[in-house]
Amino acid sequence: MSVYEKRTYCVTVGRMAEALQLYTEHGWPALEAGGFSEKLVGYFVSDTGPLHQLIHIWRFDDDSDRRDFWKRLFADDKFMQFAPKIRPLIQSQEVQLMLSAPWGPRP
Repeated sequence: MSVYEKRTYCVTVGRMAEALQLYTEHGWPALEAGGFSEKLVGYFVSDTGPLHQLIHIWRFDDDSDRRDFWKRLFADDKFMQFAPKIRPLIQSQEVQLMLSAPWGPRP
């Protein structure tokens, strides 16, 4: 059964444009270059409710696949050149693991 991981990053107020630029110019290219983007369901920016949030959802085969993915990503030189640039803009991070309900579509 697939495992979905929702990561929510709260960006410092007034710094979202900078965060989006960093992801556009460095984060996303690093994810694509390393083949990591294939596990991504989607990236989102909050528009209502809690604001100033970057949200991304990932799909993994199982928990072992998820743990291996993050281990490989954090060992990737190109991604790790991006990470220290975005960290000062992030106030907090929340990670939520989700399983598909037994009905409905599965991304």
